[in-house]
Amino acid sequence: MFGLGRPAGAMEPSTDASSLDHILLWGRNLDQVTAIMAVKLGFQVRPGRDPGGVANRYVRMADRSYLELEGITRPDADMDPGMQADQAVLRGGPGARTFGLRLSALDQARAFLKHQGLEPTAIFSASPTDPDGAGPSAPARWRLFAFNHQPLSSNLFFIDYAPGNITPASVADDQIAHEHPNTARELSALWLLSADADADRKQFERMGYMGATSVRIPQISARGYAVPMGSKRIFVLQPDGAGIAAEALRKGGSQVLGVSIGVADFDAAKRRVERGYETQLTSYCGLQGESFLAPTQGDLGLLIEFHALSVPAASAGHCN
Repeated sequence: MFGLGRPAGAMEPSTDASSLDHILLWGRNLDQVTAIMAVKLGFQVRPGRDPGGVANRYVRMADRSYLELEGITRPDADMDPGMQADQAVLRGGPGARTFGLRLSALDQARAFLKHQGLEPTAIFSASPTDPDGAGPSAPARWRLFAFNHQPLSSNLFFIDYAPGNITPASVADDQIAHEHPNTARELSALWLLSADADADRKQFERMGYMGATSVRIPQISARGYAVPMGSKRIFVLQPDGAGIAAEALRKGGSQVLGVSIGVADFDAAKRRVERGYETQLTSYCGLQGESFLAPTQGDLGLLIEFHALSVPAASAGHCN
């Protein structure tokens, strides 16, 4: 959480713990990424909007985290600076370079980060027609800030949401939105890949996120650190010899290499993905417990690890 390890005299930020909010996942086009997520992986994909040539859709989890799917729908698309930065690297291909953390005390957090010598942008709000599928709203549905110069190897922003107008219909819609055929329940971890995991760890500490522990993910030949993020984690990784991580870094540079998704029924999720990709997958004892890795990198430019939610956090990585 913000505030741990802050220098003397620094403005006290909120003690609310941050949580993983979402990543921006670009497809070659929106229908392509939607089809992969729904048909091959078994997610429910919710509608979005297309206000300026960049359309989006959503994979929403029961814990409020989500994956935002994006695709360009016209050559002269109206893009914000974050979208422009992503596309400068991806050049129309699939993948993720940007992620958001949810934090209620944005003003305090911004002041703290500025005091730390970082360069947060001004806080800005959603327009009344922001593209999230729910249509116009007042007050603004979300507020966020990013950075004039990114502190991490991938692009980070902080976001908060206004309370929704709760009605019986909205409660029912919300419940339906979280029901996935593959039994997905939460976005548990992000995998950030760079050439220097220790540099990202130090920057997280500068932002107040302490307690990182060393980790290794042999399935992709990567090593680095697990940075606690509330009850979840961000893995900051670098290649550990030849393998998936080294090849991804060589081809695409620093990136959001993968995500971990917690599922209620591990066997059902694995079977669904095996049928979607017409291949047999191998389970392993991962950092999140019993896991398997979906072969999504060619389709999505992103690895998706599914793991069983039945393993308690204290014993994650120690499978039966």
